[in-house]
Amino acid sequence: MPFTTREIESPDPVTRVAAADAALREPGQDDIGEKMVLNMGPSHPATHGVLRLVLELDGEIITKATPDIGFLHRGDEKIAENMQYNQFVPYTDRLDYLAPLSNNVAYALAVEKLMGWDIPPRGKAIRTICCETSRISSHLLGLGAMALDLGAMSVFLYTFTEREKLYNLFRALDRRPVHHILHPRRRTNPRSSGKLYPATQKFLDDFGPSLDECDRLLTRNKIFVDRTKDVGVITKERAIAYAISGPNLRGSGIEHDLRRKHPYLDYDQYDFDVVIGSAGDCYDRYLVRVEEMRQSARILRQVIDKLPSGPINVSNWKNMTPPKSRVMTKMEELIHHFIVVTEGLDAPPGEVYFGAENPKGELGFYINSRGGGVPYRLKIRAPSFVNLSILPELLPGCLVSDVPAVLGSLDFVMGECDR
Repeated sequence: MPFTTREIESPDPVTRVAAADAALREPGQDDIGEKMVLNMGPSHPATHGVLRLVLELDGEIITKATPDIGFLHRGDEKIAENMQYNQFVPYTDRLDYLAPLSNNVAYALAVEKLMGWDIPPRGKAIRTICCETSRISSHLLGLGAMALDLGAMSVFLYTFTEREKLYNLFRALDRRPVHHILHPRRRTNPRSSGKLYPATQKFLDDFGPSLDECDRLLTRNKIFVDRTKDVGVITKERAIAYAISGPNLRGSGIEHDLRRKHPYLDYDQYDFDVVIGSAGDCYDRYLVRVEEMRQSARILRQVIDKLPSGPINVSNWKNMTPPKSRVMTKMEELIHHFIVVTEGLDAPPGEVYFGAENPKGELGFYINSRGGGVPYRLKIRAPSFVNLSILPELLPGCLVSDVPAVLGSLDFVMGECDR
């Protein structure tokens, strides 16, 4: 029987360590020491949630960045496939939980597109108020948190003062905090909504001077400018390649806003400017959000001035619960109420996609229906998830101290990213 031998090379520990050390060094560089791996997050104030960044450092310079996400994953899309359309509305609040009303509106519009509904003008106007106040609320927190990360604590206090006033507006709309206010079948309380318009007008009168004060504190502040200008630059080409949307896209100089490109909620009837930047750095993204708040206030004033009269709900009684007074007195209405509540909407088969211009970017809902009251498939296009995808390309070359400025300027929400 032939006998064969094999030689197996087994390097000693010293050789293995030397090989691993050589692999860490970039070719052509001198021996300047080891690179360090730093875990930033998931529990870190500058990551704005449970985001973990694995940073490889050469001194103070980042050479590699790897985002680690999923800490807030709840399986929202699968949850939606196991409940009625209207039952999923509270879950949309927890996507971008800084602008829950905008999430509600986007989801409601997607379901209404599937159903072939067109809500009355007054209902569209109320939803526009919800969307633009949510945009202001979200941008205020993003602005305040970014300023706080860079050492400007006073701005954070100013922005939260204004957000408290907005929360009072949201409570006036439906007598509850900021969650699950709008969905395809819900009737907004007309008595509460009647108080909304003068309260919104008063907020706008006070909001302008407060925003101007924040603008004066930051925009010409040398420390803030030095920390943000020419830092985290996203070119037009890279922004398009990564499918970035919202203020982060417009900060790179691309004039794309779904309210203009694909108008919904009668946005084509309102006069406002699409704000864009030029350099695509952290400073430009900050300026875009500040000016967007002014444009939202401009839209809100027009909505209140042009507020139409009439109903606010779709007149499709087949898919709506009848008035409670008739449910308690008429057998037909009682049976109809039971069917609507237990079986949900009678949705037709088909598939639709609807994208809305949310504060963080394009929030989209794809619904695949096989008929009945439960979606067969539901997919969420979360703008925070897409916007964060550029971090491995954006952070290398930056200093460690630049990371809070870059993350603050991207203004993401991990509940929406992980969903």
